[in-house]
Amino acid sequence: MNKAILAARVLLGAIFFVFGLNFWFGFLDVPPPPEGSASAFMGALYGSGFLTAVKVLEVAGGLALLVKRTALGLVLLGPVIINILFYDVFLSQTFNPVAVVSVVLALFLLIDERDRFLPLFGKGRA
Repeated sequence: MNKAILAARVLLGAIFFVFGLNFWFGFLDVPPPPEGSASAFMGALYGSGFLTAVKVLEVAGGLALLVKRTALGLVLLGPVIINILFYDVFLSQTFNPVAVVSVVLALFLLIDERDRFLPLFGKGRA
């Protein structure tokens, strides 16, 4: 099980670290968003500078996972992952395999780190 946790942590960390850095360095081709609401939403995020803040969180969260700070990485990336999933489901209405893999990996790591998160819900150690 330790190897699976290590693989999940490194893969999720690498996904967000690499895609976050791609925002500034552009080493990967990113397809444009579909026309309509998805395009308008991405335009608003990009034009306002909000996307820059999200990318900083992606890089920081990915790096935290890569250096074995799993709980911190999940705290930083959790809201980003949920927003990516919601964007794909509600705005672009497309299947994004990277988003699905990210959700699965994050949930797997969250289950492994559950003892660190249970106090947020009034359970476990204080």
